[in-house]
Amino acid sequence: MSKFVQTDYGNKKEILKFPDHYVALAITVDDAGITPGADGKKIVPAGTIMGGGVLSDPEALAVPANNAGAEGVLLNDVDVTYGPASGALVIHGFVDRNKLPEAPTAEAIAALKQITFIA
Repeated sequence: MSKFVQTDYGNKKEILKFPDHYVALAITVDDAGITPGADGKKIVPAGTIMGGGVLSDPEALAVPANNAGAEGVLLNDVDVTYGPASGALVIHGFVDRNKLPEAPTAEAIAALKQITFIA
């Protein structure tokens, strides 16, 4: 039996202050601990500060980490409704602080040495 999933696309939220100057790595975002929204979908929003050891182990799953374990900022929304999914992690660049779903903590800012948060 086949499974049919309808995806509605809209404009992406731009979290970068200067979208022509950044470095991003491919990651896999973990679905554990992500709460479904009103529509039943589990979406990790763009701008979520991520960690989980993905910089040292490419096979590791990225998890939200707005703390000293921060390794980067999620570039685009990632739908993890049906399990872990691919995403992009910004590790160098200028991020618009006003477009993040949650303000970065002092520990996260200190850990993200190559990311500048601009209001």
